[in-house]
Amino acid sequence: MPNTIDLLEINTDGGSRGNPGQAAIGVIAVSEGKKIFSLSERIGETTNNVAEYTAVLRALEYLESAEVYADKIRFILDSELIVKQITGLYKVKQPHLQTLRRQIVDLIQKLRTNGQIKILSFVNVLRDQNKEADKLVNAALDNH
Repeated sequence: MPNTIDLLEINTDGGSRGNPGQAAIGVIAVSEGKKIFSLSERIGETTNNVAEYTAVLRALEYLESAEVYADKIRFILDSELIVKQITGLYKVKQPHLQTLRRQIVDLIQKLRTNGQIKILSFVNVLRDQNKEADKLVNAALDNH
């Protein structure tokens, strides 16, 4: 049986310089004050919303590939729109964002089926409470 993390908090952020423009994602996952993993990567030219979705998707992909198991996962984003779209409170109208949301929902279901996730939530915080993920976005954009 793999080690299971009680609570994994995953801060994600995505941003673009220009909208659309050069974009990047930043992810930092922490449990009990210890960094479990972080991601920082450029994702090409796209919009801010695509970058926000991609950050969540990359975090989920990492959980799957690294075989991370957690009883509770809390995704923390500073984009209220993306949180409400992912959780289904708001409708996603743009087809390309519908595709990204579907990939996220499908991957969450797969992780649940695999027993890697028990409880998952998405919360929205103010931008200044998401500084670490934002720094990772900017680091990726600054390192051409």
